[in-house]
Amino acid sequence: MAKYFLFPLLFIAQWVHAQQDRTESRLTDTIPFRLTDYNNVAVQAILNGQDTVSLMFHTAANFLTLTEEGVKKTKSIQFAGTTDSIKSWGGQGNSARFSKSNTLQIGGLQWKNTALWENKYSGQYTDGKFGIDLFEKKWIEIDFDKKIIVLYQKQPDKANSYEKLALRVRNEDLFVETDCVIGEHHFRHPFLIHSGYSGALLLDDQFANENKLGGQLKITGEKQLKDSYGNILKVKKAILPQLQLGKQTLSNVPAGFFEGAMGAQKMSIMGGDVLKRFNIIIDAERAYVYLKPNSLNGTAYSNN
Repeated sequence: MAKYFLFPLLFIAQWVHAQQDRTESRLTDTIPFRLTDYNNVAVQAILNGQDTVSLMFHTAANFLTLTEEGVKKTKSIQFAGTTDSIKSWGGQGNSARFSKSNTLQIGGLQWKNTALWENKYSGQYTDGKFGIDLFEKKWIEIDFDKKIIVLYQKQPDKANSYEKLALRVRNEDLFVETDCVIGEHHFRHPFLIHSGYSGALLLDDQFANENKLGGQLKITGEKQLKDSYGNILKVKKAILPQLQLGKQTLSNVPAGFFEGAMGAQKMSIMGGDVLKRFNIIIDAERAYVYLKPNSLNGTAYSNN
């Protein structure tokens, strides 16, 4: 009798396990991405059921955009008008066409009635970008080892093995506190988490000027950056001896600061060349970020 009684128990156990798997699959969504040579997270997307585009995941943005070149590749985009006086890094009076209602599909997820804006530039090898607002009220994992974004309805168990750091939120932008170490001096300072910037660090004007960082850092050169609307910004390139992010210390981190009028750069930025060194989880309330060093942590910094 015991042998015959065992079969129903095994069947029930298998059924329960299958139901748990189905429930877990409903609680998560997985989106594959490509890490470009410019440290950007590129995701394949479909617009209006017919146009396939490559979009950059931009943690410091809350909108969907396509570049002018990206628009040329599509057949489904219908523009409703033009908006002036759009602010960007390098200018205040930018103009952009907008499309009112589009369907965006990324992986198994779909968003309807989505507005889309046109601008000139996105990350290299991408046709546009989308912001963190698409993942509202979800936990976001960015796994640079597996090259996947995973969305959760609740805190994943793995977060317990990551270091938990508080976030500051300003106008929906996410900032994390760091220590910038130069010799014996420690400068406590917040950085915007900005996956759209391919470099390591950009220092805001007030922070750089008040602490006279131009005279303390090793200057390695200059470069030009273009914002989304083609405005050109000149940047001094330097090396920050140490960046302390929670319990992790990064050494000899490339850091830039803008030349020109005081106040042009109002916030410091932590870009893809730092972010890619950690697997990252952001909680649904955007109150905490969880970090864990990954296989890219010891790689050389890019020369982008």
